[in-house]
Amino acid sequence: MKVNKALLVVDVQKAFYNEKWGDRNNHDAEEKMATLIDHWRKKGLEVIYIQHQSNDPESVFYTKQEGVEIKESVKPIGEEQIFTKTVNSGFIGTNLESYLREREINEVVIVGLTTPHCVSTTARMSGNLGFHTYVVSDATAAYGIYDQDGNYVEPEKVHTVSLATIHEEFALVMTTDQLIKKLAL
Repeated sequence: MKVNKALLVVDVQKAFYNEKWGDRNNHDAEEKMATLIDHWRKKGLEVIYIQHQSNDPESVFYTKQEGVEIKESVKPIGEEQIFTKTVNSGFIGTNLESYLREREINEVVIVGLTTPHCVSTTARMSGNLGFHTYVVSDATAAYGIYDQDGNYVEPEKVHTVSLATIHEEFALVMTTDQLIKKLAL
């Protein structure tokens, strides 16, 4: 079976510059994403963007505000596909699955924001739908959150645990360098 790959760039949007999110880990994530996007483009492989949009005027992802825009450092070029969504998964309410299947893409690499939300949810669905899925640990990032008891959980812990819950169950988790070597990019 021929292996066809796609790189999914999930929710790398200006909304994540908003101070409401607080502290974040992995401040070099966008640089790593850009490295992978560059490798992908040079190999002529598919780069696909997932963009979160909200119809709620109070949301930082509201369709009529700057926050909805994809960050400059990873912006799509040419005819690269953008799928818009209103929930965490890039597969729900979009044509992403049929788009991948029509192109016989069976290997999906996921980068983006944020690790515990849209990245992990998209990875879980990708794995469940039968795609061989990778999540790139240093090309994703998380913000600190509060648990159900009001205890603050540091961004690095959120990131690490989020990746651990999907590794070898829904996806293989590896760094940018590991992925480039494994996939011979």
